[in-house]
Amino acid sequence: MDELTLRQAEILAWIRARMAEDSLPPTRAELMRAFAFRSPNAAESHLRVLARKGYILLQSGTARGIRLCASAAEEIGLPLIGRVAAGQPMLADEFREGSLPVDPRLFSPGADYLLRVQGMSMRDAGVLDGDILAVRHEAALTLQNGQMVVARVNGEVTVKRWKRDGDQVWLLPENPDFLPISVDLQRDNLMIEGVVVGLLRIGAKL
Repeated sequence: MDELTLRQAEILAWIRARMAEDSLPPTRAELMRAFAFRSPNAAESHLRVLARKGYILLQSGTARGIRLCASAAEEIGLPLIGRVAAGQPMLADEFREGSLPVDPRLFSPGADYLLRVQGMSMRDAGVLDGDILAVRHEAALTLQNGQMVVARVNGEVTVKRWKRDGDQVWLLPENPDFLPISVDLQRDNLMIEGVVVGLLRIGAKL
């Protein structure tokens, strides 16, 4: 099958999510609303590209005439991590929601896993509750100030901007309603789970 663009991967992931939740394919109208397409033709155009690339089958004459091809229905792509309990491994099986059909090479540098955002502390950076971040494993020593990171501080996982000065680290929110997290590397337990390399916003169900 042909590779997907980032937008096509988002749409395919949304179709899979709707079918998993509802046990029914979505309609073209639902797709149009979820991704704010200006016309049904725009939604139909994306579906036809996915069909041409071998990910879905389109059945004419029915509102829900979308079917996943067998290869697209499998759990392939990047692992999607949901809520992570304090002190537990990020990629533990119990926190995996499954996977999304997203090519890691869509991101530069490539992604290792996907993480579902909880909360609005990075709102002003365009990261909203429910968004899915593409994350690449990265060591703290290689980080640059200003990068968005997934960090574990004393067992709690958070997404923030990285700033370091010697043994002092600040994990900075992008929302004035939230306070920075101050980390003393001589005292606190800090682990970098990765650096954010991209974002997926899979349209909501309407």
